[in-house]
Amino acid sequence: MADARINVPAECRRGEPFEVRISIRHAMETGYRTDAAGKSIPRNVIQRFDCRYNDVLVFSVRMGPGIAANPYLRFFVTARDSGTLAFDWIDDSGVRASAQAAIKVA
Repeated sequence: MADARINVPAECRRGEPFEVRISIRHAMETGYRTDAAGKSIPRNVIQRFDCRYNDVLVFSVRMGPGIAANPYLRFFVTARDSGTLAFDWIDDSGVRASAQAAIKVA
């Protein structure tokens, strides 16, 4: 389903916030559009997006049809320990996807 672009700093200082940016390739169909033949295109949006930092949930969002195609999310996380940011999401059709990024804390 998805192709994601993730941007996090290569290294962070312990106790300081760092910026996380992720762009997910997804059509985010609202269910209101029609194709060239006039047939309704079924709704299919990302329902839920979660970010875990070393297995601890640090960011979660529920999305709806008001979000544009290829959603872009930007948020901040406080650096604690080196490890992994794990991103997971699911859409209306039940397709799950995930991505990861490594974080080094000095």
